[in-house]
Amino acid sequence: MIIVDTTVWVDYLRGTRNPETEWLEIEADRRRLGLTDLILCEVLQGVRSEQEFGLVRTELQRFELFETGGEELAITAARNYKRIREEGLTVRKTIDCLIATFCVIHGHALLHRDRDFDAFEQILGLAVIHP
Repeated sequence: MIIVDTTVWVDYLRGTRNPETEWLEIEADRRRLGLTDLILCEVLQGVRSEQEFGLVRTELQRFELFETGGEELAITAARNYKRIREEGLTVRKTIDCLIATFCVIHGHALLHRDRDFDAFEQILGLAVIHP
C-alpha cells in the first residue's frame, strides 16, 4: 500500500506538474493507493467552495481510507519525534509525525513533497516513493 500525502494531493488537484503528481497520475489505476483520515481532513480544509468540496471528496473516495489515531499511534509518534530530535533534526508538524508513524507501523510506503518526512525515512526507515 502506498499512502499519498496531502502535499501531493493538493498539487495533483490543482493541476500542478511535478514528479510526484506525474507518478500519481500514471500509477493511480495500477497500484494500491490510499490516504489517512488526517490527510483527507487536510485536503478538504483547503477546498474553497462547497461544490469543489463535493468533487474533491468524491475523487478521494476512489482510494482506500485508513482511520488513524488512538493511544498507540499517539505514543509511538511522540517517541518517534523524540528520537528524531535526539538525532539533531526537528519535524515541524505533529500531523506529519502521526502520518509517518502510521506508515511505519503498518508497513506502508509514502508518496510526499514535504521535507518533514525525510527524517522519518533517514532515521526510522519510512519507505518513500521517489519518482
